[in-house]
Amino acid sequence: MGSFVALLDSTVVNVALPAIRADLGGGLAGQQWVVNAYLLMLGSLILIGGSLGDVYGARRVFAIGVGGFGAASVLCAAAPSIELLVAGRALQGAFGALLTPASLAIIVAAFPGEERGAAIGSWTAYSGIAALVGPLAGGSLVDALDWRWIFAVNVPFVAVTLALTARMPALANGGDGRRRPDWAGAALCAAGLAGPVFGLIQQPRHGWASAMVAVPIVAGLAVFAVFVAWERRARDPMLPLGLFARGNFAWGNVETLSLYGGLGATFFLLVVFLQQTGGLSALEAGMATLPSTLALFLLSRRFGALADRHGPRLFMGGGPLVCACGVLLLVALVDRDPSLLLEVVPGVAVFGLGLAITVAPLTAAILADADEHNAGIASGVNNAVARVASLLATASIGAVVGGTLDLGGFRMGLLFAGALVALGGAIGLARIRNPRRRVAARECPGGQLHGQPEPAWSGDGQAARASGREARDAVGPGGGAMSR
Repeated sequence: MGSFVALLDSTVVNVALPAIRADLGGGLAGQQWVVNAYLLMLGSLILIGGSLGDVYGARRVFAIGVGGFGAASVLCAAAPSIELLVAGRALQGAFGALLTPASLAIIVAAFPGEERGAAIGSWTAYSGIAALVGPLAGGSLVDALDWRWIFAVNVPFVAVTLALTARMPALANGGDGRRRPDWAGAALCAAGLAGPVFGLIQQPRHGWASAMVAVPIVAGLAVFAVFVAWERRARDPMLPLGLFARGNFAWGNVETLSLYGGLGATFFLLVVFLQQTGGLSALEAGMATLPSTLALFLLSRRFGALADRHGPRLFMGGGPLVCACGVLLLVALVDRDPSLLLEVVPGVAVFGLGLAITVAPLTAAILADADEHNAGIASGVNNAVARVASLLATASIGAVVGGTLDLGGFRMGLLFAGALVALGGAIGLARIRNPRRRVAARECPGGQLHGQPEPAWSGDGQAARASGREARDAVGPGGGAMSR
């Protein structure tokens, strides 16, 4: 229920952005910050959030994450200004980085190896349900009541979750203290990402030559370089750089950065444009995202099975190119007065088909390039990369469209998103090789979109025990990517 609440909230925010802008102002930049404040904190802290459960106990960290997320939701619901709403979203992201890793760590601790796969499957299913329900529930609340209800509705769920947490068994409550949280690394990562994000969002207003743009970008890049240097020397780094020496892991994460960046940009642009320019309701805009989610549910495991037989390379190359075709359909068909069924659904459905072709082979190829004892860390890193990809792509939208999301800006932004996903396909075709360790792609049907991929956790009992601590350190959220 805790993970469901976090993902439900993240999936409903995009459909509420036009209503938030109408009430609180802030323009396109304000809408970007409502999304990016959450992604910035989530992407920066998700790896260290996992390690905190190992140090202080998964149940304790989970309870703090749930309670904090609920309190931040109240702040968002009551925010009198766009600035306070952004602050509340940042707090949601920080507590979400505690909540979701600890939720899966509790499952790992509570269930024996032979039962763990089914338990993780149930956990993942709730992520999928949230991805389906979120846009529809959010659109209904915005249309019938007010955008503030998309945050206020979290409170009863949080209260029930905390009551259930108090009844969790003691085995999920104790940390072993063997790993130290990398606080310095987390701070450097957050600051390094915040600089470019701030500069990119300010660019349409001030121009590239302005100190308000250039200084944050340069400073952020410098801080991020310090972060990389720190991670090389830290005793317990939140980002194990040694994994990037392996080809499929390194290039698979580069493809993840490109593909998930295009995904985040596409759905941000689509949902906002359909309401602000196209005149559709929030519910109709939420419905526009459903074809891609359904395509993943229905087809992803099947394409994963095909990739297990034929290798991931062609799927990781061809899938993003299909996504790019879906984006081009949206560019060609969607007009100022769009028809949801005739102009929007075809492009979104093709985009979803491309995702279904790609995400399971992509995740499996990355996990297969890690050893079994650090597969959990590998999956957590890939999850964090997916969140950062959406963060950077969404921050870039204003610079691409010129600060105005009219039809021309919408099409220009979609071409930018399509170029990102196509680049991911080119990387897959050129750089991915058949994995050296077999990880079943059919067991990663949601990739980093819905739930943590099973190979990082289940496997046989011996491998699961060997990877227990690494897994608790590195688990990522079930569907933050879908929060775009």
